[in-house]
Amino acid sequence: MASDRPTLPPVQLHSDAELARDALATPLLSRAVRLARWAGPETGVGAGGELVDEQLPAAAEALGLAADEDGMAYASEAWRIAVDTGLVEIEEEAAEDGSGAGSGDGSDDGSDDVVGTVTAGENLALLTGGGAPLDVLGIWLDALDVVFADATAPVLDDLAELIGEGGEIDFEALDWNPEEEAEFLEGVLGNLYLLTVGDGGPGEGPVPLPALAASMIVPDDMGEPTDDVLEQVSEAMMRLDDQFRLLEPIGLVEYQPVDEALMVEEGEEPAPPVDEEDVTRYGMVRLTPLGLYGVRARMLEAGVDAPAVGDLAGKGADALLDGLARYPVTAARAETVGWLAGREAVTAARELLAAARGTDAGSPLRRLHCQQALSLVGAEAEPAVREVLDDTELGGLARVWLAERGAADIPAPPESMIFWLAIDTIAAQLESDGDLEELQDLVEGLTGRHGGFFDAAWRVEHPATAEVLEAIGSLHRDKAVAKEARKAAFKARSRAGR
Repeated sequence: MASDRPTLPPVQLHSDAELARDALATPLLSRAVRLARWAGPETGVGAGGELVDEQLPAAAEALGLAADEDGMAYASEAWRIAVDTGLVEIEEEAAEDGSGAGSGDGSDDGSDDVVGTVTAGENLALLTGGGAPLDVLGIWLDALDVVFADATAPVLDDLAELIGEGGEIDFEALDWNPEEEAEFLEGVLGNLYLLTVGDGGPGEGPVPLPALAASMIVPDDMGEPTDDVLEQVSEAMMRLDDQFRLLEPIGLVEYQPVDEALMVEEGEEPAPPVDEEDVTRYGMVRLTPLGLYGVRARMLEAGVDAPAVGDLAGKGADALLDGLARYPVTAARAETVGWLAGREAVTAARELLAAARGTDAGSPLRRLHCQQALSLVGAEAEPAVREVLDDTELGGLARVWLAERGAADIPAPPESMIFWLAIDTIAAQLESDGDLEELQDLVEGLTGRHGGFFDAAWRVEHPATAEVLEAIGSLHRDKAVAKEARKAAFKARSRAGR
């Protein structure tokens, strides 16, 4: 059953409406929208749809930026987003001979100069005219694709040296593999995503850039990193510094860049990748709520199982109880609350109890999640719970639920049900991979509560009896009790003919 569980913890996303508002407020997309509204038929564009140089100062001013080099660069970047996301459309047309924006010398090299006429794209209305949140997010994801491609593009420090015969760039001389570059950045974002949503991660806190780079470079089984590995980490940090600077304006991350004082000149020794006194100087990054949505969307597109809280809301109780198997406590509660919303209490309780039945390996954990789900159901579910009081598998948890609510007339359980519930409870905790000390406390509490526990426990008709008794023998801190548990496990296996 474990192989069917998702490999990633579920992420709790903001609502589509909140995420759409965040997307519209990102610097890059909001600038693209402003330029799309500013542009018109007279806007000058070149053969690739880019703004001609003469148009860039006016575009920068339309964005409220200075018409200097930085302002025009921002305008050019925003314009490309507008073009690539369909906020503007460009109808290409061939210029008359000698009058185009090509060679500029009136010569005819046998090819037409191309210019274009700009009109508003269909997607602009979706962003400015009240499009649905998912429409907005779809456009934002398209913009993210553009920025991601920019972030994984080669760094052209000396373009002149890379121009080969015929005026084309010699990409082989770049020592650049586009697939490897994209895979590396995807891996970094995947690790950042896992650190954000996983147990033991920083949650919504920032992650030091050195740790993120090291997660991709340093082998898990390596003790002290070698100088060569540390140099690779430093190089990865510098590349990631450039990439996160590009990804921040689209709203994917919040990023504190590497302190420029730490940059080294060529030929100098690189600074160590980690400064224990002030690691923040080496860059800090966190995924925004919109970034969590974006990285998850890219994972889903790549075929990765990346669940989100709410995925199970419209499914049956069986899917809910199975799906909660790898949910952290907070996410499991949120998922269960969402599943219960809109369901009538008695009907929901009946569905949960029916789905909790079974003797397969995953059934104890299903019953544990059923019990936790029922704790969120109101007292009006009592009729459904009382219906299973005589059920061997469910009668124990039904009595617990009734007792917790102070219900009257709770029938005393038969001794066999008490021990069956004890075995089932421990089996569920073993399957859930909980805290070791808490598990030891549970084991010692259950075994110490009943006199002659092991004399009765090995006879329990539960598929996990032998495994549970064996686990008690490993976990119990009293050596004499642990030995007694192992003897009981042997009896249980002999009884079952194994």
